[in-house]
Amino acid sequence: MAAVFIHLSDIHFGQEKASSIRIVNEDARRQLIEDAAAHVATLPTRTASGILVTGDIAYAGKRHEYDAAGLWLDELASRVGCTAADIQMVPGNHDVDRDQIKGLTEMMLAAIGNEGEAKLDDFLEEAVAREVLYRRFEEYRRFADAYQCPLDCSGNSSAERRVELANGRAIRFVRLNSALICSRRKDEKGNLLLGARQRVMNEAIGEELVVLTHHPLDWYADSAETKRFLRSRARVFISGHEHLAAVDVQNVEPGRDLMMLAAGATTPDSFDDTYTYAYNIIQFDWDENDDALAVTLYARAWNDDMKRFESDDMRLGGHGQRTVLGSPNFLKATRPSIGTRVKTGQDMEPAPVEIILPPEEEMAGNSRVDETEYQNLHLRFFRDLTEGERLRILVELDAVPNENMDHFTHETESKLFRNIAKMNRFDQLREKVEEALTKRKTNKDNQ
Repeated sequence: MAAVFIHLSDIHFGQEKASSIRIVNEDARRQLIEDAAAHVATLPTRTASGILVTGDIAYAGKRHEYDAAGLWLDELASRVGCTAADIQMVPGNHDVDRDQIKGLTEMMLAAIGNEGEAKLDDFLEEAVAREVLYRRFEEYRRFADAYQCPLDCSGNSSAERRVELANGRAIRFVRLNSALICSRRKDEKGNLLLGARQRVMNEAIGEELVVLTHHPLDWYADSAETKRFLRSRARVFISGHEHLAAVDVQNVEPGRDLMMLAAGATTPDSFDDTYTYAYNIIQFDWDENDDALAVTLYARAWNDDMKRFESDDMRLGGHGQRTVLGSPNFLKATRPSIGTRVKTGQDMEPAPVEIILPPEEEMAGNSRVDETEYQNLHLRFFRDLTEGERLRILVELDAVPNENMDHFTHETESKLFRNIAKMNRFDQLREKVEEALTKRKTNKDNQ
């Protein structure tokens, strides 16, 4: 099996100050959808397993920017053959609502800037301090939670997605928040912090880690220690932010490689011969000969003369460059039986992406709920409905105990949503969501 992902970064919804620029950017995004759909259809899997977004979905961290991004991402997912629930994301500096950086939040960020990781750890130990620190991600959190890509507000990394490429051979995605201490002032290279809770990535036999983050490694004050963990634990490090596609494969030691992959900007904030609309298509598969992870890269960039996307043969080593990475965690596991090696151009089965849920969120014992349907309804419920619409549905389904009404949080909503599904009322929940969305559309059409 193989897994193909559309890799986007720095989409910057809402950045346009003039309507003419907005029109041009919207055209480029439409062309990206057409290009991605056409190119994926030529690959052995014919469809994509998912979409990876390495930050800066929005430009100012505002709700209307995420609303626009959601519609566009939905269409892209549909056209490349995956579902919207197959989208993964991490935040970037533009996903921070800087209007929320004031008062106590501003003081906390200044203290972290002055005192470093020790002060960050102090704040992450306290629940109230954590909520203040993460307040500036409010709209990003709402958006990402709907896709089941939550920010871990205790400052840890997140690793809920797994893709099996062969029997006992898988990749696991690890998501890092490199915008954790982004502040109102211009964030300078070398001053950001991941913190130990994110740096320490857990590996497993038979799995190789693919790390997603927004800022490249040299933007962190703790980059040296982060690099040690990456070289030891990870196989691929994917980032954005600098708006230039690049790849560097480092041989750490015999049998152990690390690929550093950077994205160009989907929607750059400046446009010239160097910075242009760009995205990547990435294929992961298992190499039978070396029992290793293989990564094939297709860089796509805007041809401004022809106003379309084309192969970018300059930045990622050539169109369709396939790199086999020394994969020590594969070698520690029992080797899969050797089948017929997939040849270039031969069809391959697309590998599904598994979302690893904590035990309390699993649909154990409820075989009536299809996992894909559950993920898609979760997305529509939390992304597309307003707080009032969600609460009304939960009340109508008698899912809200009276004692919860005074402390109604996103975590409470998530628990109630899961409880309804576990109680064999998933179809009722889906009907209520569809009714709410239909009613809203009818009201809009009648205005």
